[in-house]
Amino acid sequence: MALIANRRSVMTLFSDPACIQSHRTRIVLAEKDITADVVHIDPNNKPEDLSDLNPYNSVPTIVDRDLVLYDARVIMEYFDERFPHPPLMPVDPVSRSKSRLALYHIEKDWYRPVDLILNGDPVASEQARKELEESLLSTVEIFKAKPYFLSDEFSLVDCSIAPLLWRLPSLKIELPSSAKVIAEYGERVFDRPSFRSSLSEEELEMRPS
Repeated sequence: MALIANRRSVMTLFSDPACIQSHRTRIVLAEKDITADVVHIDPNNKPEDLSDLNPYNSVPTIVDRDLVLYDARVIMEYFDERFPHPPLMPVDPVSRSKSRLALYHIEKDWYRPVDLILNGDPVASEQARKELEESLLSTVEIFKAKPYFLSDEFSLVDCSIAPLLWRLPSLKIELPSSAKVIAEYGERVFDRPSFRSSLSEEELEMRPS
């Protein structure tokens, strides 16, 4: 399976339709209404020249003319800086740094357990499931504080939390009633047109309608 390299007159995002990292980049694309070709790949049959574009042979990978980027957070921040409206990161350095730190914690405390749930052995998966649930429950007060995570405005942080919350049923995690505020936050972001349009067919199947 080869990519058609000389067809890229517009930006191209190579994405796994079930991958949480790919999903967060697709939400940013939709939120900013960026024109791009989204190419969903089969992770078990990757395009032959993806490894030529990206030495890690991973998705998401973005090709924008002569620029190739990989790593979801790098791609998301590139989108936000190249297409500044609407802004998805704070302008002032202190708030921007806090948002970046929140993204770091999300990746370490929430995305890492997701990877173990999906790819670990049964014992590691169950332990990761418990860790993720406990970590989410520890943030209830943060979700109460603002309409969005640590912010009055939708941000890259929310673009990273939304795919995780969407996947909870498929990860066999059901938050208790004490976490109602997290469920309400989830419905708020799921109702955004950008989120709805970001969903692949595989992701639609992850959550009962």
